[in-house]
Order: sequence, then structure tokens, then C-alpha cells
Amino acid sequence: MEFATMSVSIVALGTEREAASGGAGQPGLVRSYLRGSGLVAELGSPAPSRLRARILGGVRLELHECPRWDIFDSDWYTSRSLIGGADIIVIKYSVNDKTLFQEIKDSYVPMIKKALNHCSIPVIISAIGARKNLPCTCPLCTSDRGSCVTTSEGLQLAKEFGATYLELHALNDFYIQKYFGGVLEYFMIQSLNQKSSEKMKKRKKNQKRHRVQPPQLEQPEKLPILKGEASHYDSDLHNLLFCCQCTDVAFYSEDFSKVMEAHKVILCSVSQVFMLLFNVKSPADVHDSSVVRTAQSLFAVDTGAGLPVARGSAEPSPPARVIVKDSVFCSCLLDILHFIYSGACQWERLEEDIKKKLKDSEKTEHVLEKVKCILKTPGKLNNLRDGSSHQIKQLYNTSLRLFFNTPVLADVIFTIQGATVPAHRAVLVARCEVMAAMFNASILQAMSLLICAEMYQVMRLQHICELYIITQLQSMPSRELATTSLSIVSLLKKAKFHNSDCLSTWLLHFIATNYLIFSQKPEFQDLSVEERNFVEMHRWPSNMYLKQLAEYRNYIHSQKCHCAVM
Repeated sequence: MEFATMSVSIVALGTEREAASGGAGQPGLVRSYLRGSGLVAELGSPAPSRLRARILGGVRLELHECPRWDIFDSDWYTSRSLIGGADIIVIKYSVNDKTLFQEIKDSYVPMIKKALNHCSIPVIISAIGARKNLPCTCPLCTSDRGSCVTTSEGLQLAKEFGATYLELHALNDFYIQKYFGGVLEYFMIQSLNQKSSEKMKKRKKNQKRHRVQPPQLEQPEKLPILKGEASHYDSDLHNLLFCCQCTDVAFYSEDFSKVMEAHKVILCSVSQVFMLLFNVKSPADVHDSSVVRTAQSLFAVDTGAGLPVARGSAEPSPPARVIVKDSVFCSCLLDILHFIYSGACQWERLEEDIKKKLKDSEKTEHVLEKVKCILKTPGKLNNLRDGSSHQIKQLYNTSLRLFFNTPVLADVIFTIQGATVPAHRAVLVARCEVMAAMFNASILQAMSLLICAEMYQVMRLQHICELYIITQLQSMPSRELATTSLSIVSLLKKAKFHNSDCLSTWLLHFIATNYLIFSQKPEFQDLSVEERNFVEMHRWPSNMYLKQLAEYRNYIHSQKCHCAVM
């Protein structure tokens, strides 16, 4: 790693000599190392307390020596600045001067910690000299106990300080250059590595700040969201009961007063009793004798009504007349039909309504048992004693499909290119359903169906066609969208003409979102001025992004060319 133009600051505190000894002219520990080290390339003119040198191929080294500790007492600001600017701190003391060591430990080390302010700076504690008067280790002897600093005391100080502890028994070449110098060189290299890393990070940060950034592609505008409409299946059939359209059966009391009109296909879809009653099934087809008994005990069909009319007659056959033999059951017939037409799933409500009407628990139980017998279906429910809503609803949801595309009870036939499709007017009126082939139709067929739905004001069918067209276009890959012969602009014109506002708005956004594809097609010219202005305003990618992208590419190209020349 390149260390040129960097610097290392070393602060050396304390002295190697005892307070009473001489030798003031001798160089200190760090100076002795620098003068004898092969790392020093250039040594500046020495000063009493400062030394500048060049090491490691050009690194500036600055040494501050403070042999006297009273600098912390006389000039706290200078000493704090000196410690704060240091990269390495060397603390020296003589092992034979315990008084000074104790003063360093108690007074000056806390000051150094305060000046460092929790900064992580390497500290080397150097215990110098050979101990002259070793203290006696006998616990009963107190002679010479405080004459020199022991190794354990030095280690304890280093531990409290978080420093590296060295013992130099003599200031010779081995201890100065190999022992102390090796540790000092390690910390100097560590400090330079850290500075180099920080410098590199700062350089990269500055380069990133001033680098020309590529343009940011904004997200395309969100297409309008069309919320799906919930099914009205149960409510449509329930409304059919009260609108009295296309009824083909009328219920009468025993005194021949009309009670209610209904629809055979709906009644037969929930009960075999009604299938027997309207000859959809014969008694031989029903294997449960209780179903036959229920039909015979509750109802009787007036054979003088409901006969088929002659072929070609424009008048539909009159409703079949059904006599309700049970007067109590007949009084609750409206509630029972209400229950059947609402999906046969509100059993608790039926119980409550019958209780309010009859106000008699025995009669209420009698009517409810009759309803259970009517709804009884072999193979599905053999026990309707609990009358749970979930069990009863299972009958209704699956049985109506038994009459789809069959002539049973059919009262209308569609003739399509020679083929016939039987259907039931009651269901068609209630649901306005169209052929199931709609769900497998192409986009153009769906648009044709949408036009018919708008013409006859079948709003839900129109909404379904819109959702189908949108789903198909969204799933089309860009490559297929670019090569397809389908004219999206033509779909847009038709949607506007037939008042499909949701679809026309969505198609405009779709053209704008896929601007690069549609702008190359001839049909793009068929857009009106207003439509084209909308597309240009909401186009993706935007003109601003394309301009920024071109400028960025030119810049990158110029940089590559420049680098190639260099």
C-alpha cells in the first residue's frame, strides 16, 4: 500500500533514567531507535523536544518528547492537544524509581485517558533498567518493599490502560532496535494502514459524489384499476320470485285461492318431491318411499292446467296449478319459497319467520319437518334432523346445473346455424347469462359481445367483457404485441363509441405505457389530437428520460475513448 504523503506522530512521555541519575545528554529511547533504524531515509535537524524524519519511503514522522510530567500540571491545553494529535504514545519510566511510577499511575495516566477521550490509539508502556534492590518476597519482611517497580505492577498498569507492556533491562541494540523497535514499527504500519484505508474511502466517496450518474428511469404510471363485481346469483334468483316473470306454476290453497306463483326449474333443482310432482321423475326413479309419500300428502296437481299448447302457438302454456293440501304448510308457503329462492342457506331465518307467523311450537315443528322432507336428497343427506344451513345449501348449489342444455322443463330453444340449445326463460330473465362460450372467446369476439351487451343494457356482462379484454392484453408479451395484427386503436374507437368509458381509459394508458411499440405502427396515426396529446403526456419511457439516457451514453463513450488514448 502506498504510504507517501502520509505522516505518523509519536508522543514520548517520561524518561528512561532515575530522578537522581545524570546522563542528560544521552538520547532518549525513541531517538535512539530512529538513529539506529534502517527505515529512516532522512533525519531532520533535531530539537530538544521535537524531531522530524522521513521513514518507509517518504512517510513523514514527527516525534514529540516530554521527559517531564509537569506539562500536564502547567499547560493542560497544550498537553491535551499533543495527546489528541498523537498516532502512537510511548510512556517510559525507570524500574528503580517507584515514587515517579506511583505518581504516573495515580495522577498522569487519568489525565492521558481524559485527553484521549476514548480514542483508540496504541500505547506502549516501557519499563527500563535492571532492578537494583529487589524487594524481599517474605511476607514478614518490610525492608526495601518500595524501592523498585515490579513486573506485576507494570503489567497491572498496562492492563488498566489497555497498553502494550515492555521491559527493557538495558538500552542496548537488542532491546532498542529488536525488541522496542519491532513493536513500534508494527504500530506505525498499523496506523499508516488505517490512514490509507480512510483516505481511500474518502477518495471513493468524493469520486462517487462528483461522478456523472446515469439517468433514473421512473416507474410507468399505474394503469387504472377495475374492481371485480361480486356475483349476484342468489339475489337474482330471489328477485325472480317477486317479479313474477316467466312463472310456470301456481300454488293454491284447498279453497282454490291463489297463494304464490313460482318456477318449476327452480323448485325441481332443490327437491325430488317437485320432480315427482312435475313429472321430471317417475316414482320408479325415486328409491326413497318417503319422498313419494311427501309429494302425495302435501300436493296435488290440477290436471286441467299446464297442458302443452299447439306447436307454433305464440302463447306460452298457462302455469300448472298445484293444490297445497296441508293448510298450515300453505300458510307458510311464502316464507318457504323465499328460503328456497334465496339459496336454501338461511335455515335459522326460516325457523324464526315460521315461529313468528304460527306462534305455536308444535305447528312450527310440523312445518319444518315437512320442509326437511322436501329437501331430502338420497345419497347426499340421509338425516336432515339438524337442518344445518351448510348441509342444505349443498343441494342447491349443484342441482340447477342438471337442467343446463337439456330439454327437461325447457321453455325456450335457441337455434344457431341449425343447432338447437334448450334453455329456461326464468333463468335467462333472472341472470341475463349468455352462452358459456364467452369465456373462451377471442378479444374481437369479446368486443362484439360487449357491443351487444351495451345495446341491450346488460351492464354486468359488459363489465365482464371489459375485464376479459384487459386481462388478455396484459398477458400479451411485448414481442407479440409488436407483431400482432390486432388494432388496439380500433378497439379504443369502439369502446368510446359504445360508452365503455373504463375500457377506453385503460386502452389509452396501455398505448402510452407501450409507446415505443405503438408509435411505430400505422394505426398510431389514427389517434385523435386529444388522444395523442394524452398519450404523449403519459408516455413511458418519457422524453426526459430518453434525453438523459442519450447524454449519459455520450459521456460514457467519451470516457472510454479518453481511457483508450491514455
